[in-house]
Amino acid sequence: MSDSTKNTFGFQSVAEGARQGLVNSVFSRVADRYDVMNDLMSGGLHRLWKDAAINWLGPSRTAHGQRLLDVAGGTGDMSKRWLNAAAPDARAVICDISPEMLEAGRRRLAGRYGDRLEFLEGNAEALPFPDKSFTTYTIAFGIRNVTHIDRALAEAYRVLKPGGRFLCLEFSEVQTPVLNKLYDAFSFNVIPRLGQVVAGDAEAYRYLVESIRRFPNQQTFGGMMRAAGFARVQWRDLTGGVAAMHSGWRL
Repeated sequence: MSDSTKNTFGFQSVAEGARQGLVNSVFSRVADRYDVMNDLMSGGLHRLWKDAAINWLGPSRTAHGQRLLDVAGGTGDMSKRWLNAAAPDARAVICDISPEMLEAGRRRLAGRYGDRLEFLEGNAEALPFPDKSFTTYTIAFGIRNVTHIDRALAEAYRVLKPGGRFLCLEFSEVQTPVLNKLYDAFSFNVIPRLGQVVAGDAEAYRYLVESIRRFPNQQTFGGMMRAAGFARVQWRDLTGGVAAMHSGWRL
């Protein structure tokens, strides 16, 4: 296998064409217990991180025509927060490659937002939307699971309107040495065991932990955003860098 056809799945080297199917399999297996596991893995911090992301976005209560694309939005955590904070005529689309995650989201949010919220199956690397369709793009804990991050960023830029905002919330590089050691010990020893007990799948959560370590650090990901065309790129660390929010604009 040549280097050009290789990709990573956690710490494994796999054929590039096989990676997306492996990732899809992970989420199909854990969809029903995904929200419970998020609470257990983060001690509930993921809720505060998502609140912080929406606060930074600052959706307007009065501006008309706001439209959110929530990629890898799964069970709807980001979309529901954004819709709750935005104007009554704001609309959101959850786009996820996993039909199982979308179904979990539909069950969770069924009837709550009516026609303000749409669920659509799609790939972050080839979004099924016209150019300049959305005012806001979010992706929370999903971009590290795409095969080609640069393609996903290019698609994010394409579907945003001029003046549109991109915000990514993702696990990142811990900036405190002592915290880093504790975090590694918890991640590699505890999370797969929790995955086995709660979701019946230790391997899926071992991949998710390994994928975090493979993801570019704050500076590198910021550079990738600039390369995709985004301006005013900034990031904010959360919980010492366990997670980070990256923001950019299509100007």
